Amino acid sequence: MSSSFGLLLRSSRQAAQLTIEELSHASGVSVRAIGDMERGVSRGPQRRTVEALAEALRLDDGRRAELVEAARAGRPRPSGPLPGACELPREAGDFTGRTRELELLRQLAGQAEAGAAAVVATISGTAGIGKTALAVHAARLLAESFPDGRFYVDLRGMDSAPPAPGLVLSRLLKALGVAEQRIPGDEEERAGLYRALLNDRRCLIVLDNAADEGQVRPLLPASGPGMTIITSRRSLAGLEGVRQVPLTELSDREAAALLEAIVGKQRTAADPDGTAELVRLCGNLPLAVRIAGNRLQSRPGRTIGQLAGRLQDEGRRLEALAVGDLAVAAAFALSYQQVSGMARVAFQRLALAAGSDFGIPLAAVVVQADLFEAEDALEELVELGLLTSPYVGRYVFHDLVRLYARAQLEQEEPVDARERTRRRMEDWLLEVAVVAGRWFEPEYGAPPSEWRSLVTLDSRKAASDWLQAEGTAWLEALRSAARRHEHATVVEVAESMHWFSDQWRRWGHWREVFELSSDAARAMGDRLQEAVHLNYLSWALSVCDGRMEEGEATALRAFELAGEVGDLRQQGWALFYAGWPDYGDPAKLERELDYNQRAPDLLLQAGDLEGYPQAMMVHILTLRRAGQAEEALRRNLALVTTLRDPSYGGSPAIVNFSIGAALGHLGLTYVALERWAEAVDAFQQAVPVLRTHSVPPALAYTQRGLGIALLELGRVEEARQALVEAVQLFEEDGDGAQAAEVVKKLEEIGEH
Repeated sequence: MSSSFGLLLRSSRQAAQLTIEELSHASGVSVRAIGDMERGVSRGPQRRTVEALAEALRLDDGRRAELVEAARAGRPRPSGPLPGACELPREAGDFTGRTRELELLRQLAGQAEAGAAAVVATISGTAGIGKTALAVHAARLLAESFPDGRFYVDLRGMDSAPPAPGLVLSRLLKALGVAEQRIPGDEEERAGLYRALLNDRRCLIVLDNAADEGQVRPLLPASGPGMTIITSRRSLAGLEGVRQVPLTELSDREAAALLEAIVGKQRTAADPDGTAELVRLCGNLPLAVRIAGNRLQSRPGRTIGQLAGRLQDEGRRLEALAVGDLAVAAAFALSYQQVSGMARVAFQRLALAAGSDFGIPLAAVVVQADLFEAEDALEELVELGLLTSPYVGRYVFHDLVRLYARAQLEQEEPVDARERTRRRMEDWLLEVAVVAGRWFEPEYGAPPSEWRSLVTLDSRKAASDWLQAEGTAWLEALRSAARRHEHATVVEVAESMHWFSDQWRRWGHWREVFELSSDAARAMGDRLQEAVHLNYLSWALSVCDGRMEEGEATALRAFELAGEVGDLRQQGWALFYAGWPDYGDPAKLERELDYNQRAPDLLLQAGDLEGYPQAMMVHILTLRRAGQAEEALRRNLALVTTLRDPSYGGSPAIVNFSIGAALGHLGLTYVALERWAEAVDAFQQAVPVLRTHSVPPALAYTQRGLGIALLELGRVEEARQALVEAVQLFEEDGDGAQAAEVVKKLEEIGEH
């Protein structure tokens, strides 16, 4: 039998002519610990301690190995893993997706083999997201990396009384081969023994369904070549030194692949559209997809499309997503049962919101609390996996969780209470939308000093951010106001959006906004307001949706109404919108010339000094398209001179922007005439003016024109810089087609 660790350590220390105090100083191990080891009180110190002592003693490889082996021999020696204890659960065999997460777990397993520190990963996410499936699948894939065993414990975190850490430690120690009579009675001592056993074993421990940090912290090893994977609906963000692996729903492709793995490729290939629709209705949630697949398996005669049709009914969707002892609603219920008072109210009432995502102020409105209380409630829901928070201040419902919340609201709040909450929310949304939209109106700008709200709108950017983030919500509130025949409110909200809408052309809903407002004005019998909002609608149809014929017809209807009430300004705007360039219909060019030749004159007569330059620039553009570049140049130069005249008047900010835009058009006119140097000069005058205004398209077209003109003059590097910025601006505006064209031009430069 080899010598004890204590004897070897003492003889090695004496051979090195060191006192215990000197060895302590050199190794970092306490004097008391070294004394305990030499006296045999501590017979199996941890490997890190042994390595530190060996290094301080400057032992050769043979002596070092002897010391390490003696320490190993002095530790408790269980009889080996107990067969069948803490075994991994059965895997379905159709695991799909999670490629990125599995690769991360593989990398962590590689770090575990180094054994420097314990490797711990937490897999978190909502009910049914596939946390357990991922952990178990990873444990099977990584079997070769952990030859000393893979162990699994269900921590039953959603139970009313989850098992205490001491009980879990007892189970794990038995699984690791410790006889029951040798398991310490004290929880702390159990944890110490557990850590000592894992210190030199390559084991993988799966702690499934953890309740909270307090339950799992005693179950984490301090060091060693093993790995622990924890799953929980909570983020367990309080754990130190762990790698977090948050799960979201599967991608469309992965969800369809999971359904195919369950029901077979023949059935999914026979109905690809039904497959896509079914997984969409399941919210790409693995549990929901599995339930749907199992239902199809049990009914071979039912098609995928038929099941998708049944799930279309939101009121019955959760009921339909149940089979045997699997049910989506039941999985959500386990989390919901743990929600406290205000968070419970927030969870229910936020199901009334039109969109699946929302900010803290909206939550504060529905629960009638301050921002801090609302945020605390939302964070509690995130911790329980009932909401996600993709970035600060925004919270998101999974579609199926939202349906569950709606069902709880209907069960727990009477109809009249729900309607009061909905109305309070919608009134608030429309009020803030008007104030935010007016930031962009020349006559308004910043909110009145006396205005107070849960939202801070202290800049145009803040206003724009709010309008875009809550677009789905305030649009639904506008629809509700229209359904209640609150015509004046609908008109007011749409009017406040007129200038902002030009900043967010690609939203996709401006046609509906201005359809609602023009209908409301018509219902009020206000022909002038109807003309105004038909003009806005014409813009949305032509500019946003590309429905040029409808846009022209709508503008001409506005022109007719404005004529009936004798309003020159709206007649001018109507002709402006009717003459919007239609590049897809060359036959319209003659009508466009007529419309936009008359529009500037009408606007000038009406005293609309902000509208006049816009109409004139469209006229100049149409002249260029018609091959009348010289006439376009004459009018363009005159427009720049007019706008630069201090006596012109009008809104300084809008006129300043118009000067920049007119100079940009002047550059394009010179390009049409191939007068490159003059084009560059005009563009370079335009750029600094346009930079001061938040209208990316205007600056993008100007930079593109500048780049082309510079190329013609052989100024390649300057041209490249201008074109690169044009690409960025087009992409910022969401205009991928224009960005692609400029990229092509840049590639041509690179080839020469």
